[in-house]
Amino acid sequence: MTALWRLYNAILIGCVVLAGMLIGAGILLVVVDVSLRALGFQPFGFTVAFVEYILLYFVLLAAPYLVREKGHVTAEVLFTRLGPTARKVCEKIVYLICIAVSLVFAYEGTMLFIEAIQFGYMDERSVDVPYWALYMLFPLSFTLIAIEFLRYLLGYDSMYARDENLETM
Repeated sequence: MTALWRLYNAILIGCVVLAGMLIGAGILLVVVDVSLRALGFQPFGFTVAFVEYILLYFVLLAAPYLVREKGHVTAEVLFTRLGPTARKVCEKIVYLICIAVSLVFAYEGTMLFIEAIQFGYMDERSVDVPYWALYMLFPLSFTLIAIEFLRYLLGYDSMYARDENLETM
């Protein structure tokens, strides 16, 4: 089981590293595109389409890690006013809903990915991109997100346990 968790953590960290590399590549593409325009040269035709895909991939690859690190936005107004028992029940219900929603997105993303491959759909812009590229990270990302919420549900951590030294609004 320990080897499985190590593999899972390696995949999670690998996704975050890849997300960081992609956002760096996106920034570089934009800088090169703007520089070429400023110098009077014809910029690459694929920059806008590629940067849009990079932004999608960045979000999908980083999201599971954000769930683990509690870097996502939560509304705790009602939650903080509940008693300990009601808070625990509410917390478990939230985790179950998050797991269910994540698995629905993983499933639907998988179905859209398969359909795009089967029918050969293309995203036609300045450069043609196979439509499956839009959906290819949905199954992985949303499955990892579901696993992170499952960790919370099983008691490995709590989404609501916060470091008191963090800045709050």
